[in-house]
Amino acid sequence: MNYILFDTTREHGNLLPLTFTRPVADLRVGIDTLRAKWEAMLPGQYSYLTESYLAEKFPTQLQPDNIFIAGHLIATPALATQISTLSIGEAIADENEIWVYRGASFTPGETQPIRSIAPCETPDAIRYPHDIFSKNGKELNADFARITQGRTSAPLSNTCTLIGDAAQLFIEEGAIVECTTLNTKNGPIYIGKDAEIMETSAVRGPLALCEHAVLNMGTKVYGPTTLGPYCKCGGELNNVVFIGYSNKAHDGFLGNAVIGEWCNLGADTVSSNLKNTYAEVRLWNYPERRFLRTGLQFCGPIIGDHSKAGINTMFNTATVVGVGCNVYGPGFPRTYIPSFSEGGAQGMTELSLNRFYEIAERVMARRHKELSDADRRLYAYLFENRN
Repeated sequence: MNYILFDTTREHGNLLPLTFTRPVADLRVGIDTLRAKWEAMLPGQYSYLTESYLAEKFPTQLQPDNIFIAGHLIATPALATQISTLSIGEAIADENEIWVYRGASFTPGETQPIRSIAPCETPDAIRYPHDIFSKNGKELNADFARITQGRTSAPLSNTCTLIGDAAQLFIEEGAIVECTTLNTKNGPIYIGKDAEIMETSAVRGPLALCEHAVLNMGTKVYGPTTLGPYCKCGGELNNVVFIGYSNKAHDGFLGNAVIGEWCNLGADTVSSNLKNTYAEVRLWNYPERRFLRTGLQFCGPIIGDHSKAGINTMFNTATVVGVGCNVYGPGFPRTYIPSFSEGGAQGMTELSLNRFYEIAERVMARRHKELSDADRRLYAYLFENRN
């Protein structure tokens, strides 16, 4: 079957800055991305229907018969089963929203003649950046159960201490874990292929350490936390999601945060996740161009792709950092930093596109990746339309 994960303008906008550079379904929550969860439950061919400027890098592959699934939905077995029973022209929807549609074509947001079917369950979804860390524990548990079902973990080294149920620990082949304390009483710990937890680290689940991710010596991790592929972290982490290819290799606290790809937080970078007043957190919303209530008391930074923080950088509660930023210097910078900015508390200036390309090329080369021509055109669009 041909599946197309579509973005609505509303959800794609509300999930900025993380979706400046990717469709919504490429966001990670739990162990897998939203797309990977669907692929596991509904095998087939997958592509995206997303914002026009992303279409070159994430093209739509249409067939005469397609199933369109809203990219912000979190896959569940019950919903996947219901989707598999759809006939052409049928949709899973309510009076406000179309979640799934089967047909030759589909335009998100436009009224279309459909045969509507009520969902078997109210779909869970990622609608705002803070949903990612807020729902990470639930999704990490679900992903762990699915990924490890019927499989046997690699053995845990006798240099380690395990607290809790051994069935809640899974180590993929090639992973290295030595002289570490692992506590599964509050949730599972998943250690991906060729990942590493260095000596004297202390981990309290749920934790997902994805392929080639690393916890440096003496790292302290409180779940639910996810380190995507090729991330390297140290210091203290609490309920953090790294999408992939990003580093926080040294001491410093990071909590209730989402970090995009190709980011680096310098030594002793620290972030607040709680106001001194204990008041409800407000978070910058790009479509509204203002700070909106989150209903949360805890929220750390939300950082877009290719953004960096120098040593000893301090982020205030719920700071939103766009794409391609370079933050440094003493004091707290503003809690909203537009894309392609550099500086700190004393003020921000524009980071030129050429300088951004130079930095990105060097950073990606360390992981044997290249900034493609399609990437350059994508970032050029974002630079010309930055806000």
